[in-house]
Amino acid sequence: MRKSLITSLALLAFCSQLEATEVDILTSQGTIRVDLKDEAAPKTVENFLRYADEGFYDETIFHRVIRGFMVQGGGFTTDLERKTTHQAVAYEGDNGLANNRGTLAMARTQDPNSATSQFFVNQVDNAFLNDGSRGAAGYTVFGEVVTGMDIVDAISAVPTSSVGPYQNVPTTPVVIKSIVRVN
Repeated sequence: MRKSLITSLALLAFCSQLEATEVDILTSQGTIRVDLKDEAAPKTVENFLRYADEGFYDETIFHRVIRGFMVQGGGFTTDLERKTTHQAVAYEGDNGLANNRGTLAMARTQDPNSATSQFFVNQVDNAFLNDGSRGAAGYTVFGEVVTGMDIVDAISAVPTSSVGPYQNVPTTPVVIKSIVRVN
């Protein structure tokens, strides 16, 4: 009896580790399902989920779209008004995850500890964004697209232009309707 109880508990613990947090990024182009890397980037995932749970991402846009590179969003309204964010999250880019096609990473300034709400989806492998690739901090990868890379590719193909100080802005807004937990 005791042995089967211990075995059951061990199996339960193992299975709970296998079930990662997934979210759906509901966009005006379609839905992108993402598997968040809770164990590799716990602070970053917690930060991202906080914004998602608060509805922060609702009606924001992909404001920077560069075909053959990435699509970036999560910080601006459809009028290109910057949203007020929480305090920046600590850098976790040295977690062994790479900026490969279909991964999500945090956008930031030159300071590795400056990421707040903005994220990007790598459309291609971007090894130069990995930790240490240029002798410095990279960009924290914290998720991977499970389904919907066709949506990311469609977003990356929209026409863009410069708007005020911003470059590579879609001429027709690509809206993030919401980001919701799947499990």
